[in-house]
Amino acid sequence: MGFPEIRLRRLRSTPGLRALVRETALSPSDLVMPLFVRHGTGVRKEIKSMPGNFQLSVDELVKECAEIKGLGVPAVILFGIPARKDSEGSEAHSADGIIQIAVKAVKREVEGLIVITDLCLCEYTDHGHCGVVRKHAGPSGREEFSIDNDATLALLQKAALAQAKAGADMIAPSDMMDGRIGAVRKALDGAGFANLPVFSYAAKYASSFYGPFREAAESPPSFGDRRSHQMDPANSDEALREVRLDLEEGADIVMVKPALPYLDVIRRVKDRFHCPVGAYNVSGEFSMLKAAAAKGWLDEKMCALEMLTSIRRAGADIILTYWAKDVARWMA
Repeated sequence: MGFPEIRLRRLRSTPGLRALVRETALSPSDLVMPLFVRHGTGVRKEIKSMPGNFQLSVDELVKECAEIKGLGVPAVILFGIPARKDSEGSEAHSADGIIQIAVKAVKREVEGLIVITDLCLCEYTDHGHCGVVRKHAGPSGREEFSIDNDATLALLQKAALAQAKAGADMIAPSDMMDGRIGAVRKALDGAGFANLPVFSYAAKYASSFYGPFREAAESPPSFGDRRSHQMDPANSDEALREVRLDLEEGADIVMVKPALPYLDVIRRVKDRFHCPVGAYNVSGEFSMLKAAAAKGWLDEKMCALEMLTSIRRAGADIILTYWAKDVARWMA
């Protein structure tokens, strides 16, 4: 007596059956919307390389956040564009810095929305780097530069405290300095913010997919690059070491950035640590699909949903994505 014929297609034959056995679910409740805020009033400046995204003044940001909350997206992450820049990014920790003003306004006006603050100096420094720059003569006599890790940690602590005092629901250090999670956690705990979560950009790669974001945040480095502190795209074992250290230092959630070229890293992190894992579907991933869809080469909705589902399938619990509002509308 032979075995009956195996037909896996039986469970793919109708939409209802496909939904019944679907292994991975994507929901607006999994998403975080990145937003860019600047000084001024009535500002809604479109970011050319990221269609549908804007630099917003605080009043416009509040409207945007209310719409996002109404669509069922639970959280936003804020990136600030300062009025002034200097060598140490002073507006990042100023009480009247753009992020501190924005957080207060959103928390006052939009009840229940989770407000995450990106913690880095690159948007605030006049050189565009993520920390304190030290210049020195190299072996050939030519001027070289390095990022002073420990001096940067002290500034990140000040900025984290400013964001916490403004009312941030979560702090997200993205600078990739060594020891910054422990330093931020120590500063927060010492100032009475022991219950404020830290969402670490734990495995942030020196990626070529950040270009549109740097236009949006006005943060490209004016010289050099960020390979001295962001991760080499060839490495995944190193990502596990980065994640382990950040968890040991007090991170509550860890992130892999970018998402699509590093799905294998997301899966390894989830399997190894069994902790909440975020992934950033970054600007370049967003913009390249937008460009292809504008040419009529791809269906934006179907491709975006497939992309985001793949990130969830790889193990991400939380996805930062510029499609958050669109996904909420599509799924409504």
